[in-house]
Amino acid sequence: MAASSVYDFDAVSITGQPAQLSTQRGKVLLIVNTASACGFTPQFEGLEQLWQDYADRGLAVVGFPSNEFGGQDPGGNEQIASFCEVNYGVSFPMMAKVQVNGAAAHPLWQWLKAQAPGLLGSQGVKWNFTKFLVGRDGGVIKRYAPTDTPQSMRADIEKALAA
Repeated sequence: MAASSVYDFDAVSITGQPAQLSTQRGKVLLIVNTASACGFTPQFEGLEQLWQDYADRGLAVVGFPSNEFGGQDPGGNEQIASFCEVNYGVSFPMMAKVQVNGAAAHPLWQWLKAQAPGLLGSQGVKWNFTKFLVGRDGGVIKRYAPTDTPQSMRADIEKALAA
């Protein structure tokens, strides 16, 4: 059966526990591929601020570390989790490291890319900190480039939370 919403997917948390996205049903999700040693890594601070500002209104920020772009997240899950918490105070849910492109891409990322293609219809994720905003219905609202800051997404997030 083909996935009809983000809630059809499972992942593994950064601590190795099963994580069913169906537990987030009815929330707005901001799903991000992250890296610990990227020029965009300081966006963790802005993502954490979005989580702090909007979690009580129904936003869930979910990070998926990836080492695909420039080898910028080579550590294990425990090392990544520690880095994010110590350096950026990350408290939003982080998943285990995944691939976001190619044949071995996590099924969620295959679906996200198909739902919201990038520039000129390309489906591949081009770099770390590509973001997908998912509405309360589980459908993708918008794809954001790595250069789009968390702050720049506030109006879209507020609109999604109000829907």
